[in-house]
Amino acid sequence: MSLTTEKAGAGTKESVDSIVNYRPAYLAMAALGTFYVGIRIYEQYFGWKAGLDSFAPEFQTYWLNIMWTELPLEFIAFCAIGGYLWKTRDRNINAVAPREEMRRLITLIGWLLVYAFTVYWGASYFTEQDGTWHQTVIRDTDFTPSHILEFYLSYPIYIIAGWGAFMYGRTRIPQFANRISLAFLLFFAGPFMIFPNVGLNEWGHTFWFMEELFTAPLHWGFVFFGWFGLAMFGTILQILHRVIELSKEFEKDVLAI
Repeated sequence: MSLTTEKAGAGTKESVDSIVNYRPAYLAMAALGTFYVGIRIYEQYFGWKAGLDSFAPEFQTYWLNIMWTELPLEFIAFCAIGGYLWKTRDRNINAVAPREEMRRLITLIGWLLVYAFTVYWGASYFTEQDGTWHQTVIRDTDFTPSHILEFYLSYPIYIIAGWGAFMYGRTRIPQFANRISLAFLLFFAGPFMIFPNVGLNEWGHTFWFMEELFTAPLHWGFVFFGWFGLAMFGTILQILHRVIELSKEFEKDVLAI
């Protein structure tokens, strides 16, 4: 191998390393995973000890205080992330260099990894354990320990992650900034609408006893909006298509060295 080829190869590796960086996504998922395990341990202990009687003083201390703290913090985080991404948006989006566009696409994939990770915890794990809780313990309030961690904590967290991913694409990547991606919009909006559906769910449980009837029509909204997650495949295909196009440009640059 000639010296020129060796230099080209080394330069290509450095170029790729500077573009592909999933470390922030991995750190975010590690931190979130640790947090989720921690709150699940908290629920296991204080759910039975202080979460069975909503009229008891300890329920206010160990559960309602969590809910009144998490909701405003989540709202602030939602607004802060969206506001920051919009304020720092690329105001000359059509002049983005191919290399920088590739880096941003890889970063967007990292956002989507975190989003998918949080959707799993919220819409799968905590949702299923909530069903187990209500098949075991008859609720005397809509704000059960399980709901406080599921509906009002894990759901807003994945909504914030999805909002961040969507806004990142809209403010930094020409492919998504110049036009609305229907697949990307559905990928965010579908799981987002599960949260408003919680209101319908709680209203229905107030009038009908359906703790074990998972197939009841009242629960169909969760399934309907949950299936919107399949739009993930359309979003990924759009991203990969652009990545392939940019990769061909990089290949021409390397061969020209």
